[in-house]
Amino acid sequence: MANQDYYDLLGVSKDAGTEQIRAAYRDLAFKFHPDRNKGDSDTSDKMKQLNEAYAVLSDVKKRRDYDSLQQQYGSAQAYTHFRKNYSDQDIFSGTDIHKVFDELATAFGFRSFNDLSKEFSGKKGKGFEFKDNNFNVKGFFFFGTLNAGKIPFKFNFPGKMAWLARTLLQNISGASIPLQGKDFHDTIQIDPDLARKGGPYAYYHTWRSKKLVVKIPPNVYHGQQIRLPGMGEKGKGGAGDLYLKIETKPSLINKIRHYLPF
Repeated sequence: MANQDYYDLLGVSKDAGTEQIRAAYRDLAFKFHPDRNKGDSDTSDKMKQLNEAYAVLSDVKKRRDYDSLQQQYGSAQAYTHFRKNYSDQDIFSGTDIHKVFDELATAFGFRSFNDLSKEFSGKKGKGFEFKDNNFNVKGFFFFGTLNAGKIPFKFNFPGKMAWLARTLLQNISGASIPLQGKDFHDTIQIDPDLARKGGPYAYYHTWRSKKLVVKIPPNVYHGQQIRLPGMGEKGKGGAGDLYLKIETKPSLINKIRHYLPF
């Protein structure tokens, strides 16, 4: 990433506002998300660069320091001088990258920040660490304080992996780990206009006998999934998630056009 410009990486101008920077990063995070580019090492490297650029430009102090170096040394050399003063830990401290990835996970059914943290850490350990609610999330492993035989966090491992992780932690800690509820899966049919524009969708949660208003993001495609965290089966270790698969149905006018001879 030597001599690269953070602004150029995100495709924003040097006077871009905070919301514009976040919107640009979110679009690029969607484009280069590992779940959309599996097995592509170039895309993975690109995502790491975007993460760093956003972490700097979304922070007032770091951005001010970077801008000052650009004025002093020019765009080509500012990055080198900036990295002499800021370590990886400094750059990613306080970032809200995890929130952006969790938003994408909710909207598009991608893996969450926790699931992707190891992939973004890099082969040499270059990456970022997120600390919240007395937990330290890094890689695939979750470390916390084991209080009174309870571990108050959710296992984000599929099937047998969840059982294996739970058993491993039980053996290490001696704690009794409550089981998490299973995920629910359903399919909804929406109009192409709603799929293109996005908007609210009335959904009846049959498992819980309640009505929900699901926010459909714009430009969803047929077969995509929307994840609703905590809306799955309830369990002592926390509720599972609800996954809604999108199916687009043709509008009435398109059906009519299909049968017209022109």
